[in-house]
Amino acid sequence: MVNDQDKMIALGREVIDIETEALTALRARIDADFATACHIMMQCEGRVVVTGMGKSGHIGSKIAATLASTGTPAFFVHPGEASHGDLGMITPGDVVLALSNSGETAEVLTILPLLKRMGTPLIALTGKPESTLAREARVHLNVGVAREACPLDLAPTASTTAALAMGDALAIALLQARGFTPEDFALSHPGGSLGKRLLLRVRDLMHTGDRLPVVSEHETLPRALMEMTAKGLGMTAVLDAQGGLAGVFTDGDLRRCLDRREDLHQARVGELMTRGGVRIGQDQLAAEALKLMEENKINALLVVDEQDRLQGALNMHDLLHAGVV
Repeated sequence: MVNDQDKMIALGREVIDIETEALTALRARIDADFATACHIMMQCEGRVVVTGMGKSGHIGSKIAATLASTGTPAFFVHPGEASHGDLGMITPGDVVLALSNSGETAEVLTILPLLKRMGTPLIALTGKPESTLAREARVHLNVGVAREACPLDLAPTASTTAALAMGDALAIALLQARGFTPEDFALSHPGGSLGKRLLLRVRDLMHTGDRLPVVSEHETLPRALMEMTAKGLGMTAVLDAQGGLAGVFTDGDLRRCLDRREDLHQARVGELMTRGGVRIGQDQLAAEALKLMEENKINALLVVDEQDRLQGALNMHDLLHAGVV
């Protein structure tokens, strides 16, 4: 059993070594042709249409998704379906990115004359620079490998890794050239954690109205505790006689009162609160609220407007629930 385990580990490491060699060789091919391909895709007035059969198709689908999420409009078209009607998805303003390790995939070659008739630029990723697809392309990017990681040298392994890496290189080069920002990324990923961190505002999460814990600074401590318990934020805002925001009373303030052996029945909240308190603007990002809580080692924040008037409150649980943390 030990020998079997050692053999499996050795085989797994050999695969990684072979694919690492393939990627190392690929680095030297990021050259003028690569820059030309990027330029063609940058100048595209339509979308980048990615196509490929079999494993190349799976890699192409992922490349299309990466391009689309990083600022380059793109989608995948199956070449077999393209010759049976889906070619109508491609317009003269598009750019076609075709993947084929052999460069001789029949389904891909079938649609080349139609692409030429439309004048649609073709960028090819193949492992054979002398292949038909490579020769017919406006730009060819060589993603060939010395050997596959498959011991039979048959199953696409190192070659698909190389093609995927080249696709990533194109996508990221275009991302940088377009000045694509984290905010742009978030707009195409509103359901992801990054989107939530970059798009959600404090106003989207804060407690307001009847859900907002508020007491007067002249209220007794038991009254403040009842308000905190009822609203469940672990704190309450404290207002002065004019209705302005005087401070905040939190669970931490209560613990300090107990340590000082305060008369909990007679004490007024205004005497025990944290004057001022940490505050955040309602239009600030929820991610900024998280940072503020972490820096001040607190679990809740008061939310104010431009005139420092109380508008709401939120705590760490709100951020957790929204997926900001």
